[in-house]
Amino acid sequence: MKDFPVATPPPKSDVTILDKSIIERTVELSRSSPRKRIIAPLHKSASDTLHRMFNVIQPGSYIRPHSHETDSKAESVIVLKGGICVMTFDDDGNMLSHNNLYANSDAFGVDLEPHVIHSFYALEEDTVVFEVKPGPYIQKNDKGFASWSPEEGTPEAEQFLNNLIEMTQIAPTR
Repeated sequence: MKDFPVATPPPKSDVTILDKSIIERTVELSRSSPRKRIIAPLHKSASDTLHRMFNVIQPGSYIRPHSHETDSKAESVIVLKGGICVMTFDDDGNMLSHNNLYANSDAFGVDLEPHVIHSFYALEEDTVVFEVKPGPYIQKNDKGFASWSPEEGTPEAEQFLNNLIEMTQIAPTR
């Protein structure tokens, strides 16, 4: 399993003020990240029972379709800046829905149950989302990746993402 870079979390404290500097630092890191995204964790430890994080995503970042069924974890994503296209899939890889979500709009977030296979991609540069899901984080079973989707970092992944983008731009939002 790969370890992925994350932004330096805020100092450990019982109260953490969330300010622009956290976002600005994470945006800068995401721009130079090979993955085109960086997480800034707000939780203090991987063993925390509630995980809160900013995820800054650049266009072209591939988030492999996955679910959190293995450990029965729901997930919520709120767009704070920019926009994302969130997609859901069936077990065979057929896209069930896709929705464009933008900060400060009527549709600005999504709440997903554990069994829902999903992915999203950035619609704008420097997109910032706030994610919440139960902990603890155990990398080997945090995500159940869809077997029909290519592994991140492969040439197939880039083509797969391009195909998803094309499909969601052609078909009406569902």
